[in-house]
Amino acid sequence: MSKNIPITVAHGDGIGPEIMAATLKILDAAGARITPEFVEVGEKVYLDGNTTGVPDSAWESMLRTKVLLKAPITTPQGGGYKSVNVTIRKTLGLYANVRPSRAYVPYVSSNFPDMDLVIVRENEEGLYAGIEHRQTNDTYQTLKIYSRPGCERIIRYAFEYAKRFNRRKITCLSKDNIMKLTDGLFHKVFNEIAQEYPGFETEHLIVDIGTALLAARPERFDVIVTSNLYGDILSDVASQIAGSVGLSGSANIGRDMAMFEAVHGSAPDISGKNIANPSGLLNGAVQMLIHINQNDVAAKIQNAWLCCLEKGMHTADIYNNHYSKEKLGTEQFAQAVIDNLGEKPQKFHAVSFQISEDSHFTELHEKVSKEKAKKELVGIDIFIDSDNADVLPLCEKIAKVSGPLKLIAITNRGLKIWPGNPVHCFVSDQWCCRFQASEDFTATSFEDLSIQMKALHEAGLEIVKTENLYTFDGERGFSLAQGQ
Repeated sequence: MSKNIPITVAHGDGIGPEIMAATLKILDAAGARITPEFVEVGEKVYLDGNTTGVPDSAWESMLRTKVLLKAPITTPQGGGYKSVNVTIRKTLGLYANVRPSRAYVPYVSSNFPDMDLVIVRENEEGLYAGIEHRQTNDTYQTLKIYSRPGCERIIRYAFEYAKRFNRRKITCLSKDNIMKLTDGLFHKVFNEIAQEYPGFETEHLIVDIGTALLAARPERFDVIVTSNLYGDILSDVASQIAGSVGLSGSANIGRDMAMFEAVHGSAPDISGKNIANPSGLLNGAVQMLIHINQNDVAAKIQNAWLCCLEKGMHTADIYNNHYSKEKLGTEQFAQAVIDNLGEKPQKFHAVSFQISEDSHFTELHEKVSKEKAKKELVGIDIFIDSDNADVLPLCEKIAKVSGPLKLIAITNRGLKIWPGNPVHCFVSDQWCCRFQASEDFTATSFEDLSIQMKALHEAGLEIVKTENLYTFDGERGFSLAQGQ
């Protein structure tokens, strides 16, 4: 018998302590070979003055055990503290978020009985980098950050996951018809890496039609790989149309660390009522057991849980008059799973978690691209703050500013306003002035940029941001404006 594996356990907020207690009770009864270390993270830590929501003692435990089982944590909306979930994922380098969604018809209502897919979501980059600025009275921005190594890592992980768990099709979702540099990179890297895995069926879809197809025909998907925000939205859609967000677990995987949790939130409105469904966290714990090579215990728990569904032993969120026999509370449901340990489902296929060993997760971090392109500075975007409602005089004022660089365009919210007649559209108080050495990307110098910025400042224009313009091996490294 292998020795126990230490894991860090966080009880979370809202319903978190209840569903964690139920989950740990099932793990113990099933013979999980783990030794929990308990830490406090989340709302209480925030209120004690720790703005990260994670005390040093919790970080020390996570770094020691390298496995975190975490119940849901409350994240303030629209202000307040940063998300603890995102902080933990990024601090520990948990770049791959893995969210399976499967239908359990007829015991859990769904229109898609054959649905069985996995969403592999990039976990650290994109809009979830959380880099935001207020630049003017009216204008705010958030930066969407993609890196080639980040794209390569998550896409290769999706292929290796498919290989390991005997799946055959990988679908990439992006919005590269609009965001041609960031999402374009994701699509390009997907095509490159797909060549390394010739045995798989692959496809790329624009994320909007991909989401529509997921909602209408989820059985056509097997493994979906996508970026952070898209994957977050898609996984909730997938969980809901499979029957309930409350049933889905989530794995967050990094090079050396891993975190496991439920997909759903902390649901403070039902906290303490013994009605919460612990299935999401329990299924996250099953993923954890597979991660620490306790497939036997994972299968034992999953089969017992399926038996409960078949026997109509349901919590209130999935209770229905046709197939439910008992409406159980959180504690009672946990006991029902325990009572079914060792049994196999009759209607569902019993799981065994037979995993292919022909996969190479350990090599993912060694394969990122190291090629360097020739980078040349060719201009600058200078953003100014002006609430001048008379557009034409403002554009003429900017155009009259002399300097070493040529004014190529003035844009507002990504739309070209100058040269040409100003269009009749809404404009904000942030204006982007694009200056280049020439329109054919002639190289310039940082001294020229500085002189150009000084000239605008001396003309009475308030600069709030700049963005250097580069080419890479002669290819434009910046987007054109709408209408440019």
